[in-house]
Parts: sequence; C-alpha cells; structure tokens
Amino acid sequence: MISWKRKNKIVQNSRLIQKKKKLKIIDLFAGVGGLSHGFYKKDPFEIAATNEILPDIAIAYSLNHPDIKMYNCDIKELSPSQLYQDLNLQEGDIDVVVGGPPCQAYSTVGKRLMDDPRGKLFQEFYRLIQNLKPKIFLYENVSGLLSMKHGLHEHIVSLFRSLSYRVATPVLNAMDYGIPQSRKRVIITGTLLERNFEYPSPTHGDDTLLSYLTVGDAIGDLPFIPINSESFEYMTPPQNTFQKKMREKAPTNLQDHNSPNNNPHLVALMKALPDGGTPRDIPERHRPKSGYGNTYCRLWWNRPSTTLTRNFGTPSSSRCIHPKAARALTTREGARIQSFPDSFQFYGSRSARNLQIGNAVPPLLSEALAEAILNHFMAE
Repeated sequence: MISWKRKNKIVQNSRLIQKKKKLKIIDLFAGVGGLSHGFYKKDPFEIAATNEILPDIAIAYSLNHPDIKMYNCDIKELSPSQLYQDLNLQEGDIDVVVGGPPCQAYSTVGKRLMDDPRGKLFQEFYRLIQNLKPKIFLYENVSGLLSMKHGLHEHIVSLFRSLSYRVATPVLNAMDYGIPQSRKRVIITGTLLERNFEYPSPTHGDDTLLSYLTVGDAIGDLPFIPINSESFEYMTPPQNTFQKKMREKAPTNLQDHNSPNNNPHLVALMKALPDGGTPRDIPERHRPKSGYGNTYCRLWWNRPSTTLTRNFGTPSSSRCIHPKAARALTTREGARIQSFPDSFQFYGSRSARNLQIGNAVPPLLSEALAEAILNHFMAE
C-alpha cells in the first residue's frame, strides 16, 4: 500500500508535470513505431524526434506519426548537437530516450556472432545516452542477450552504470500484458532519479489476473480467407475488449488481409496439420524434406501465439500457419497478434510490411512501459 506521504508526493509531482514543459522523448532504432505508440499523443509525453535507417520503415513510421521529426539515417550520423539545433532544445531538455537496436545478432535463433555489426549498435545507443543525458532510458532487446558469450549483457550494464544510472534488466513476456503472443524481451532501464524504476505489474496470467489472450481472441472477427484470396470486410462485430480496442478509428475497409498462393504440395501439408500440429503429426507423404523442429507448424486457436518473427507469412519459418486455414498468417493477422490497431498503416511489399510488424515492440506493451515511466517521474 502506498503511504500517505508518498501518495501526496505523487499528486504534487503530477501537478508539476502538468504545469511544466512536456516530457520530451527520443526514439532510436524506432522501426515502424511500436515502442513510440505508448508515448505518442499521450500527455505529458512529447516525442521530439526519432531515428530509423531503413527508408520503407521510416516512411511507415511517418505515415502513422506525421508530426514527428524523422531522421532517416544511420545512427552513427546522428549528432546530439544537431538534435539540439534542429529541435530548438538545450542540453538536459531530453527526459527520456527509448530504443530497440536490431536484435538478430543476439537472437537464440540466429548465429549470434560477436563480430556481427548489428550486435555492436548498442555502442551507438550508449554514445547518445552519454551525450543527451536523459533522466531515464529504456533499451529493449531479445532475451538471448542475457546468455550471449563474452559477457555482452554485463558489459552493456557496466557501461550504463558508469554514467551513474541505476540499471535494471528484467525479462518481460508480452502475453503478461494483454498481448496474444508469448514474446520474451529484456527491458533494460536506467534512471538518474533517486529511486529504482518500478516495472509494470502483469495484468494477465494466473487466477488472480485476466486470462491470457489467444490467437482466436485476437483474430476471430477477421474474415476467414483461404490461400490466394483477400477480404476487406470484418466477419463479425468485435467479440471482446481486445478486438474493440484494435478496431478503434479503423478504416471502413480492412487493410492488409490477403494471402499469397502456395504450391499444391505445401497446401496439402498445411491442410493435414491439426490444431497446433507439426510435420510429425501428419502422414509421411506430406512431410517436408527439410526444416527445423518449429517450422511448417500450425498455431493453436485457443492459446497465445508463439513469438512472431519477420517471416510470419512464410510457412517454412517459425510456427506461423493459421490455426484453421491452409496458409500462413496474413499481414493484418500478424499485426493483430502484435497488438497493432487496425488503423495502423504499413508500407512497401508484403515482406517489407511483415518485417515492420515482426521486428516491432508490441504497442500494448509500450503502453504499459510508458505508464510505468510516467509513474516513475511523478513519484520522484
């Protein structure tokens, strides 16, 4: 229970935040804007600028956040002095820096090479933290970072602590926060304020919380389509709170809900799969000649999705075949499972759009993190 003294302090700080300037944020390695979502147009936050190197993804970010200054460049070219000049800010004006550097070099699925340049991008994040001196930063990455060889995780933490930040590094699972997907990520935070950062408490899980959301909960109102087809109309009205939230301010016509054609052998394989099934569950004549244990696998309708990857539209990738149809997930189904609202726009080819979704921080998780950051400022 919060003491009267601390509760009074929170109220006082809340009033101060309301009276003073906005809490200014920089989003690095922003992708399509999943991590920005929790802060965008949410008082008292103001996203001052963002950075993304890939042009298609930068365009997609700007489609959904047209008023945010986008630096579409290599982060190595991003200069604190240029930021201050462009944004008419001074040193100390940036309150929060968030970011999720590319994670392939840390992933337990990939080769995890120490000499992969993507694995060293945290050094650029550190450089900007060192120069911008935000009051709090948030660094998101795959949980494989914790077990990376040569003590990479410990090295990252020691760098941030050398700047006088109080650092914490828990692993959060998105499904604990109302996302219909098991997705574990390490969320490193550092604060210069006088108290430890308190992470958001889970809202879903055991008997004392809400039930985990399933794939069916996420996409059950979307039209059921076979391979090589599309549909622009919802199948039913929203069936639950999640679907209602996803459909707020949605366009009349459903976007990105179409499926590609596949060869007959692959279609026969997918048709033979039971709910949650793998190639081991089907007749040998339908089994693929190659693949890993989690490829060519069907999702469960009544369970959360496994971790969505950038290749969720490819049946030979990690488990991504629709629970009931003989096809992989559509782009919109993947967006739903990541908790992107139906109003959210993606840009480019199908593979480019799926990349934007699969590499993102789930927007609903960013909402929980943004609320925790606001509470941290108010309680200080």
